[in-house]
Formats: sequence, C-alpha cells, structure tokens
Amino acid sequence: MPGRLARLLLSLLLALTLLPAAAYAARDTNSYDGNIYALYAGNGSLVPPRSTLALALEEHRPVVLGFFLDDSAASKQYAVVFNELQRLWGRTAELILLPTDPLQNRQGQGAGDPATYWHGEIPQVVVFNTAGKPVLDETGPVSIDAINAALTEVTGLKPQGNVTLSLNREVNELNSEIVPSR
Repeated sequence: MPGRLARLLLSLLLALTLLPAAAYAARDTNSYDGNIYALYAGNGSLVPPRSTLALALEEHRPVVLGFFLDDSAASKQYAVVFNELQRLWGRTAELILLPTDPLQNRQGQGAGDPATYWHGEIPQVVVFNTAGKPVLDETGPVSIDAINAALTEVTGLKPQGNVTLSLNREVNELNSEIVPSR
C-alpha cells in the first residue's frame, strides 16, 4: 500500500509540473515575451524583414532601418510606430527591422552592413535615400512625424493615410482601426 501511495503522489506531482504555466507579457518591462511586433503591434509580418539592407541599397530603394530588442520595454512601446510606418508607406519604402543582439561588439563592414549604422542604443531609426545616404539617424522614441518627413523628402510622396498615432493605444484598438472587425 505505501508503494502505491508513493506512485500516486509521484504521478500527481509529475502531472502538476507538466501543466502549462500562466504566460505574462508586459509592454513596460524588460522581459522577453516573444516577437514584440506580433504581441504589441499586432503585426508579426515585420520581422524577419523581406529584404536585406545591402540588397535594398543596391536596388536604390528608400529604406527605413530600425533597431530593436525583443526584451526591451522601449522597443516594445515603439513597435506600434514601425507598424504604422508599414501601413502608411506600404511598399514605397523598404522597412528593415533588426534585433541588435547579432550586432553586439561587431564592427560594420561597409554601407550594406547594418552594424555600420547602429549606435548601441534602442530603438534607433535610420532613413536612407535612394542613393544610400542616411537622411535621418536618431535614437530613442523618434517622432513618427520626423520619419514621415524624411520619407517624404526621399520619395517626394506623402504618407498614404491618416498619420495620427498614440503610443499609449492598446493593440486591439490599433488593430480594429486597420482591420475592420466583423
């Protein structure tokens, strides 16, 4: 009987350890929650980028290069800005968002290498013209208006849509404006 009770208790303990733990994601902490663009901007299509910086510059496309960390509160809160840039500029500008972990302690290898432009702070935004020259290079929560102005200068176009953005909006509110609910 004691062996049976021990097996039952062991089975119960094992079952309890295999139960899924509650998942917590917090936009204002430096915890790793997964893909911040899927979680906080409602758009997992932003990473990985469709193109490389080298290819986009070689093809003379306007580029917005953004640096982030998935476990950074500043990057999490700024994710909605990159989502809005994709909505406003569509395929007019190449949006290349890169985590900075692979860039740590690495020297840039020329104009097509993102490490050449990273200053060691996040978030960071660099906007390139079609000649491959940076026209905006700022760190911190860069104003979407400044990015839009740089892209307008580079492309000669205006953003496609309403440019109002609040960094305090909840994800579902932002998504409901972009994708109508049924």
